Amino acid sequence: MSEVNQLLVTIKRQLKLQGKTYRDVAATLRLSEASVKRLLTSDTLGVDRLVQVSNMLGFTLAELAQEAAVTESRLRTLTPAQEKELVSDTKLMVVAVCALNHWTLADMVAVYQLTEAEALQKLLHLDRLHLIALMPGNRIRLNVARDFDWLPDGPIRAYFRTEGLDDFLGSRFERQDETLTFTHAMLTESALARMQSELRQLRARFAELHEESLASPLPKRRGSGLLLALREWEPAAFAGLRR
Repeated sequence: MSEVNQLLVTIKRQLKLQGKTYRDVAATLRLSEASVKRLLTSDTLGVDRLVQVSNMLGFTLAELAQEAAVTESRLRTLTPAQEKELVSDTKLMVVAVCALNHWTLADMVAVYQLTEAEALQKLLHLDRLHLIALMPGNRIRLNVARDFDWLPDGPIRAYFRTEGLDDFLGSRFERQDETLTFTHAMLTESALARMQSELRQLRARFAELHEESLASPLPKRRGSGLLLALREWEPAAFAGLRR
């Protein structure tokens, strides 16, 4: 992908994240909405207009270019040391999850029992861990991909098993917006591989819907957990009857 195309992709992503439209860009550039659509789908957006759009989004052109570069190289796994630090401090974990969900510093302080100084200290800690970059004005740039993977035997997965799994499954899953489904089948290796592929696609779609939802104000978004699990399995009572 060319550098200009990376910038255009980043501009479109930031428009979605900030709930802004091509009409807002058109007003900034004093062009028609149709002209803006053409500019943002080609590589003919000049430097002056790139600067104007960057400023409209709250970036300098240099910051926008840096954001584009980081987006291409975001972490998809954490190191054991990074995971261990996250789970060792509950407030750090809260701030990390909020940051991953694109909350502002003000959102965190309004919702959780954190002072502004505490939240800022935790954000600086996350910056030192290279999970985020804390930008001027306390803006947060993520260095971690939305669909990053937990380490198979790492601290986050262990934390979820001991602190989160029972709590998550403790619901009766009776509400209209809740689902708990279990099914069993006997599959060939190729069928299992296809199923794994479809689960990865579902996870990617979940991340896409998260991104789309960011245009809505925080009170209209609800934290939602999706648990996906697939393994070769037989109930222990069944296995006990095997010859």
